[in-house]
Amino acid sequence: MKKFILVVLLFSSTGVWAQDKLIDYVKPIIGTQRMGHTYPGATVPFGMVQLSPESDTIGYELNGKYNPDVYKYCAGYQYDDKTIVGFSHTHFSGTGHSDLGDFLIMPTIGKLKLNPGTSGDSHSGYRSAFSHNSEVSAANYYKVKLDDYNITAELTTTTRVGFHQYTFPASDSAHIILDLVAGIYNYPDKNVWTYLRVVNDTLMLGYRQTSGWARNRILYFAMVFSKPFNSHGFQNYDRKETYRGFWGKFDQSKNFPEIAGRQLKAYFNFKTSEGEKIKIKFALSPVSMEGALNNMKAEVTGWDFEEVKNAGQQQWENELSKITIQSGSREEKENFYTSMYHALINPTVYMDVDGAYMGLDRNIHHANGFTNYTTFSLWDTHRALHPLLNIIEPQRNADMIRSMVAHYKQSPEHMLPVWSNSANENWCMSGYHSVSVIADAIVKGNEGFDANKAMDACVTTAYHRSFGGLGYYIDMGYIPDEKDGVSVSSTLEYAYDDWCIAQAAKKLGRTDIYEEFIKRSLNYKNVYDPSVGFMRPKLADGSFRKNFDPLTTINQGFIEGNAWNYTLYVPHAPKELIKMMGGNKRFVSYMDSLFTMDLPDKYFAETEDITRDGIIGNYVHGNEPSHHVAYLYDYTDQQWKTQERVRMILKRMYKPTPDGLGGNDDAGQMSAWYIFSALGFYPVAPGSVEYALGSPSVNGATIKLENGKIFTIIVKNQNDTNVYIQKVELNGKVLSSPFITHDDIMNGGELVFYMSATHE
Repeated sequence: MKKFILVVLLFSSTGVWAQDKLIDYVKPIIGTQRMGHTYPGATVPFGMVQLSPESDTIGYELNGKYNPDVYKYCAGYQYDDKTIVGFSHTHFSGTGHSDLGDFLIMPTIGKLKLNPGTSGDSHSGYRSAFSHNSEVSAANYYKVKLDDYNITAELTTTTRVGFHQYTFPASDSAHIILDLVAGIYNYPDKNVWTYLRVVNDTLMLGYRQTSGWARNRILYFAMVFSKPFNSHGFQNYDRKETYRGFWGKFDQSKNFPEIAGRQLKAYFNFKTSEGEKIKIKFALSPVSMEGALNNMKAEVTGWDFEEVKNAGQQQWENELSKITIQSGSREEKENFYTSMYHALINPTVYMDVDGAYMGLDRNIHHANGFTNYTTFSLWDTHRALHPLLNIIEPQRNADMIRSMVAHYKQSPEHMLPVWSNSANENWCMSGYHSVSVIADAIVKGNEGFDANKAMDACVTTAYHRSFGGLGYYIDMGYIPDEKDGVSVSSTLEYAYDDWCIAQAAKKLGRTDIYEEFIKRSLNYKNVYDPSVGFMRPKLADGSFRKNFDPLTTINQGFIEGNAWNYTLYVPHAPKELIKMMGGNKRFVSYMDSLFTMDLPDKYFAETEDITRDGIIGNYVHGNEPSHHVAYLYDYTDQQWKTQERVRMILKRMYKPTPDGLGGNDDAGQMSAWYIFSALGFYPVAPGSVEYALGSPSVNGATIKLENGKIFTIIVKNQNDTNVYIQKVELNGKVLSSPFITHDDIMNGGELVFYMSATHE
């Protein structure tokens, strides 16, 4: 597959960053090996604003049906595209479904065009051709030249404010377009309502309400120009309004102070001199237009673009510095710190500077004593991202849990989040993996939230019979195949989640809950068919489905995986799994086959978001249910194979190129796997204090902990050949098993790996 190398330059007010700046190794434009579902724009760690270019306007539907090409634009930007449509303020990072793309801004000159046009002809609309040669993408900074207009665009952000800087040529007809129709995964009826008020010749306020993946989402904004505009106008493209009231007595199209409708676009006209910069501050709020304006006043007081950019880059430097690695390879550093960058984008802050936020009950709440977050892609991020935060950001992770509990209290369904965004539950994917995040924090001693109240929310969620076949699971110990299309994977995920609840209950001394849920956690056994050696769909009468293909992902009872992968999804009981599958020898043989077998083309065609480069045998790293699999050899007598497989995955699935990931980053989960694995250990079962050892790819690392202690990793004889561990010492004592505990890390100390080219 053709690879593209993007040269990234990072600037400060005094020139190029010194080499010891970790942000120098961040390359934001790294996407999947097919889709590129990450965006190259500007954001600060966990920021509400993700200000990024959109490179096309592909709609969700085509001729009334789903348009598969829209999947390429989950993040709004495709590296192979030749045009930029504009710059919008909200994006998901690396997700396999999408929404957002709010408030698109595009600077132009010449004849005013309010239609974006088509990708094949940049002159057909307001879009512009661009070249990667003029493109700079860095932590909290993006720059590109819009070739059709000779305009240089620069973007940076604070947590709640997008800061634009456009350098214009001399023109009597310069325009800035605000497109309130544009969006990601867009379709004609997605906009429920939009409103724009022109307060004066520099300040605009408004909001947008949409019904998409989040079916009832509203976002407010305040927009300020650094220079007064000469005139402005609106265009309402809504042709479906049955009743328009008596607004027809006004000409609302030009220089009118407000406009409301479903399909609105606005433009602002300027005269510019050569090299003149027009700057825009664009603040967001989940609460009100006043809230957006107050956010702007609090976070960006002046018009110094470099000051805002540098402050945001310093935030990234502070976050990235929590783990410093030693490596002789620039590629390794770029992989590692780009992974750190991606892992620290989500979840995102969701509240105003005064703590106000919109709740799931559509009321305004205040986050008292914590920061409220949204963008919980928990089917993905419970596996490694939240365990990573529990090490390097435990207080932030506690605030995320407090946000989940607030979600639970406001939820009409009285459930913890499954996949939530912007005061909406999207119900995407299976399981109730908030309980994994909560249990992991409880058993690891995170005291930044009320553990017993969180436990109550876990138990209530686990008894919500109407969710995803849970009633059948509770009554029968599995979900019947004829009742749910992902019956097997949901049964397995519920069993793991139940084990998490049991572990947290044990830590809290709630014996009744422990005994109940530890029994439920054994339900994985109910979908294992020993006659074929796979997890398999089971019918309500207790028999296994006859038509069964363990290689296919379609209509076999699984989600984002086949029976070969999901049979290994018992992360909480690997030793019992090995015994159930026939013992050590047969289990190792099964694992070896997974990594070495050839997956026929007809099965590969079922993996929408992954190319051949993203698959090793039948092991699909880009689909998260497999993320613990390479570490299962640690529970056998051939632990060296974990070391071999992990290093192979690190090399093949992660590259510092625009198509350098083996699958969607999925809100940071792919990147968190890389961070853990590069350091040499991994949380096979979050909810346990145990980490399985792998094979570190760095020469060493220092983890700065919130408690003030330091955990140091030293790797002796490290190179690409020496992937096998001779021995490991923790604080001078040789480990007798390939595991360390959370306390081993949080107490500080020194972990030393001695590497070798052979496993003998």
